[in-house]
Amino acid sequence: MMYLTKVSLWDVVKKQFRFKLKSYRGVFTSLMMLQVIGLLFSLGGEGGSGGGSETFSYDTNYYSGNFILAFMMIWAFISAIVVTTQAYRYDDYSFVANRLSSHLSNILFLGWASIIGGVTFLLASQSLKLAILFQQNREFIESQPMTVLQMGEGLGATILYLFLFTALGYLVGMLVQRNRIFMIILPALLFGSIFMNVLLESESTLVIDIGQIFVRETSFVLFLIKVLLASSLLYGVAAWISNSLEVRK
Repeated sequence: MMYLTKVSLWDVVKKQFRFKLKSYRGVFTSLMMLQVIGLLFSLGGEGGSGGGSETFSYDTNYYSGNFILAFMMIWAFISAIVVTTQAYRYDDYSFVANRLSSHLSNILFLGWASIIGGVTFLLASQSLKLAILFQQNREFIESQPMTVLQMGEGLGATILYLFLFTALGYLVGMLVQRNRIFMIILPALLFGSIFMNVLLESESTLVIDIGQIFVRETSFVLFLIKVLLASSLLYGVAAWISNSLEVRK
């Protein structure tokens, strides 16, 4: 006698998501390593000034978590690319699943990874302050005070930036899986755009203009809408491209 149990799409997505949380632990290990590297780079400061007279002298150094954030954006981008590789995609065939459930579970996993990344970035930033405090010859430290709302918006913005980079990495990963020629074309477009910007001494290129859409946004709500729309578009195009990929036999 045979029994047929109807399994909903959401049930499959939840199972795949839990599986990926356990299987893709390397993603979070690399996150910690890059945060430590970013922290070490940040200890060197981002600039400074100094002055004095015959009776006294002073040096001022500026520190921020920008290095840590930059490393985390790279981490988010590369992690999403890794998830699209053939070996990772074949893991989904352990379940009775389809491409839609695979994409949804991947997006959930990358979204969760972005949240972990945002929270740990906040902790790493505080660790940077403590590390600077215990450095020798630091007699006075002043940090910009922030309200709870500002800290919440900062945390939210960090998570959204990471999620946006996962969406971009996911699209790039699918393009490369579709055709290896994109491994050459995409870096050439990126570095070519930067090179032309430097060569022509121009402040406007396509890459920079797109980035300014998010960076110059001062309203958190509008920033949230822009990131969600852009991420949805990037993930949607990636899912569409994946339809042409070879199915495992």
